[in-house]
Order: sequence, then structure tokens, then C-alpha cells
Amino acid sequence: MESARRACADLLSRFHPLGPSEAADLARLRELVDTVDDPWLRSIPLHVTASALIVHPESGQVLLRWHQRQQAWLQAGGHGDPGETDPIEIALREGREESGLTDLVPWPDARLVHVVIVPVSARGDEPAHEHADLRFVLATTTPDAVRPEKPYAPLRWLTPSQAHEITEGNVRVTLARAEGLLAA
Repeated sequence: MESARRACADLLSRFHPLGPSEAADLARLRELVDTVDDPWLRSIPLHVTASALIVHPESGQVLLRWHQRQQAWLQAGGHGDPGETDPIEIALREGREESGLTDLVPWPDARLVHVVIVPVSARGDEPAHEHADLRFVLATTTPDAVRPEKPYAPLRWLTPSQAHEITEGNVRVTLARAEGLLAA
């Protein structure tokens, strides 16, 4: 699927990693995009996902979602659906589905803010694998319209410092980058 490869390759060509860990993850992701037909395919051990930290710029708050499988407060996001190839569009769809917010927009623009490879534990007949996550920032002007997708996936609006206290390390990196955008 050339369009899936092209969309990822174009986005990655404009991204500048911060630090050796992110540079290593970016190199692995570029190799994936260069060597497989569809980097979004869930059946390969390392595949691309897209996510976003949702912010309310007026209040400076961020939205975190409880992810039952990971037992952690994380950003919204996930896998591309069959035929989807545009990372920002996937992040927007996932953000809308998981938050109920229909007014989400890339913020302050559609730039990629973080690239990270995260391990995913085996579950049922699904083996352990890795997500090469492309992370964005999305904004809403209607934070009170938030509605969880599922009863076991609550949502919380938090200040960045509150979010830092309850989320995991790789999300803290995304959060720190969003904080810089919120402060600008």
C-alpha cells in the first residue's frame, strides 16, 4: 500500500528527534516504512499507530483516558482502520471516538510532536508486539462535551502537572512538548 508508506515517510522526513532514544525509535520506524508494504498492518510485530494529546488551550488543561489494557492514564489514539493512511486523520478519528469531542482540530497545527515505540503485552491469542506511535496535539473549544467511549475508559481533564503525576514516562515526554505549545 504505497499511500500508507508515502504518508508516513513524508511526515517522518520533517520530524526532528530530540535525544538518542527518540532518534533510535525514529530510525526503526523509518526502516519499517521503507521495508513493508503497509506499516499500519496489525499482524506485523512492529506497526504504526497514531495518537494525540487533547488540550483545551483556553484553560491550559489536557485530557487523559484510562486504558484498561495498559492499566494507565494515556492519550487518545490507536490503530488505523483498513484503508486509512493519513496519521493525523487517524489521530483525529481516534480522538473523536475516545473522547466524544466532535470539534477536535490539530493544534497549533498538524505537526508531529513525538515519535515513540512502545511495547504491548500479549493478550489472549494476540502475541506481544510494539506500536510505533506517531503523536500529535489536538485542541477542543468544548471541554464540557467530553464523553467516554466506554464505561471502563473514563476521561479526566487535568493540569499538565497533575497529568505528569499519573501517567507513564513516554507520555510525559509528549505532555512536556504540549506544555511548551500551551505556554507559547
